[in-house]
Amino acid sequence: MNALERRVVAALSLLYSFRMLGLFMVLPLLALYAADLPGAAPATIGLALGAYGATQALLQVPLGWLSDRIGRKPVILGGLVVFAAGSAVAAMADHVAIIIVGRALQGAGAISSSVLALAADATSTEQRTKAMAIIGISIGLSFALAMVLGPLLAASGGLGAVFWCTAGLAVFGIAIVVFAVPRTEVRHHDSVGASRAMLGPVLRDATLRRLYGSVFLLHLLMTAAFLVIPTAMEERLGLSRDSHWRAYLPLLAVSLVIMYPFLHVGERRKRLDLALRTAIIVLTAALGALMVATQAAVLYGALALFFGVVNYLEATLPSMVSKSVQSRGRGTAMGVYATCQFLGAFVGGALGGWVLGMGGVQWFLGLTLLLGLVWLQLLWRITRVKSTQMTEIEAS
Repeated sequence: MNALERRVVAALSLLYSFRMLGLFMVLPLLALYAADLPGAAPATIGLALGAYGATQALLQVPLGWLSDRIGRKPVILGGLVVFAAGSAVAAMADHVAIIIVGRALQGAGAISSSVLALAADATSTEQRTKAMAIIGISIGLSFALAMVLGPLLAASGGLGAVFWCTAGLAVFGIAIVVFAVPRTEVRHHDSVGASRAMLGPVLRDATLRRLYGSVFLLHLLMTAAFLVIPTAMEERLGLSRDSHWRAYLPLLAVSLVIMYPFLHVGERRKRLDLALRTAIIVLTAALGALMVATQAAVLYGALALFFGVVNYLEATLPSMVSKSVQSRGRGTAMGVYATCQFLGAFVGGALGGWVLGMGGVQWFLGLTLLLGLVWLQLLWRITRVKSTQMTEIEAS
């Protein structure tokens, strides 16, 4: 990369990671801390957990299109202002309903597609894949840091401190956009952004539909799991709220090791189909163990497997989408993928909270097993699927 490309990619990676850090920090906390507020119930806490996903899903593609018309920076700055406002609303909340409103406002600052488009504007074709990979890595690092930093902040200042920190990160992101990101010309890219003309083909493609369903189910299960994980750590592992970060830190380190066998089978041995099916089975089993096991060793093992498989799938699924579509439809396919991802987060929080409130852990376990079977069936024949519009997936 040249000096300008390095500067832009570094600035946008920092911006993206700050924003995702603010969203991820809340995941391990809401189920515990929001329970102390008026209006708290499994259904309302689940809705608060997933509310940002609904507005993200609705606005991600439209705001990307808007950035094509009026420029990237105005849309990104506006999204960060809305995100900061939502964080402030949630920080001052004295009722779960106010947290739901704040979380929905956070999601309304849907700038992911605009940030990626700006990175594409500022990089050459040869360096674009590298730029996207660097931004993607920053998201993974944000998730790991959030699992530790969120509980640490909450231990000293409660849930409000976490939301105020999130608002501060958004303000810092505004400063990055204003002072560190140079002005660039808005250009059309086949690989970034959504095209109305390509929307039909990428929705009809059978392979892509399976991948959209996969990311939907992944984020549904992941968001729903955080309705159970914090409580399990507190009640069955005997960990106080203030010490959850001490458990997350080594678990996330172990999860990186757990990723290796899946990557080895999928990439080195060219058995991506086997790696994916195994990952789904392991994820479902880990979630089941989290709900019913009482022994500390089993719970810690299940948590490590859960984080390891989630990290593997988060890295693998978008790569599969990119490989499964022609260049002229790649941006549209990724836009639909992101929409399904955020929809999954919303449904996971809302549905998970409702099921937990109606039938307790038993119903929640049944829902998890059912969705695991649906997901397994969805991907069972993915390497045999062929489309007339798109290229065949490179999985076998």
